Amino acid sequence: MKTFPCLIAFGCLLVLICGCASGPRFDARSQVAMLSSTTVTNDLDPGLLRPASDLFTLGPGDQLEIEIIGTPLSRQAVTVGPDGRIYFNLLPGLDVWGLTLTQTRGLLERELGKYITAASVSLTLQAVGSKHVWVLGRLNRPGIYPIAGPTTLLESLALAGGTARTVSDVTTEELADLRHSFVVRQGNFVPVDFHRLLHEGDMSQNIYLQPDDFVYVPSTLAQEVFVLGSVRFPRALPFSERMTLVSAIASAAGPQRYDWLSQSDPGPFTKDAYLSHIAIVRGSLATPQIAVVNYNDIIHGRASDVRLEPGDIVYVPNSPYTQLKRYVNLILNTFVATVAANEGSRAGGGTGTLGVSVPVN
Repeated sequence: MKTFPCLIAFGCLLVLICGCASGPRFDARSQVAMLSSTTVTNDLDPGLLRPASDLFTLGPGDQLEIEIIGTPLSRQAVTVGPDGRIYFNLLPGLDVWGLTLTQTRGLLERELGKYITAASVSLTLQAVGSKHVWVLGRLNRPGIYPIAGPTTLLESLALAGGTARTVSDVTTEELADLRHSFVVRQGNFVPVDFHRLLHEGDMSQNIYLQPDDFVYVPSTLAQEVFVLGSVRFPRALPFSERMTLVSAIASAAGPQRYDWLSQSDPGPFTKDAYLSHIAIVRGSLATPQIAVVNYNDIIHGRASDVRLEPGDIVYVPNSPYTQLKRYVNLILNTFVATVAANEGSRAGGGTGTLGVSVPVN
């Protein structure tokens, strides 16, 4: 049976993006082919390894203890309300949202000074309710943890009890998939290499977290393939031994079609799904391998289908890409934002299904 080259389009793409990425390639041609790929490495910004210089500021949910010095009976526990205000003694509500503890104490003393001569205030932060990090996944104590000061990734994982393992009489087995673990900050992927950090002790990966950072450690037991982008139903698919690119896209109800005014025959695939540059991302999220496949060639018999592996990300764009690193960053940001949204929803009692709206351009 005649065998066709799997990735003719990929060679053309590399000519366009020469110099944008480098790394080892593997090539195994067969009736159902594996893929030739390029490895892309995203280096961490050195600034992520330095603690933030900003002082802690108050917000809703923070708990304070306030006392007028010299008046023991004035001691009072106060919580910053949803409107950012605190109520102490006879004072009207004071807006402290965004103020440091020093600024808050000064505000209290100025306002109390209208009624008390030389008022001096003791102010203590008892509990943090306004600033948290999400630490979820295959951990011993996953949850949402408050942070009152500089906190590293390792410290947050320690708060969550560390990664989970199975324990038997003869061995322990890692249940956390460190190569697909990630940190999301303000919707963007932070390329931390969890394997290097936890297994090799590489402190260059031990970044400082910021409030609302999302840390996720998936399970090694989750054998899934993710189909994202311009498909009808983006989703995670249970991996099967015979899963290929074509079958995975079909399981996501196929690429997006543009129905011109709801005509009975919408015609060929249009810009809603650019099938010549479908990407398959494989391996560690910190150093992912990517292949760009011409799906049209596969479905028309001009190239072999591609066999997928557990953890693969299949991304269907709606426009061509000429800068590979930018394309990879788009795919990874889409992937981590989607997973984070679903896992966050599940942690909050939602369904946590993957089919949320995701960007495709």
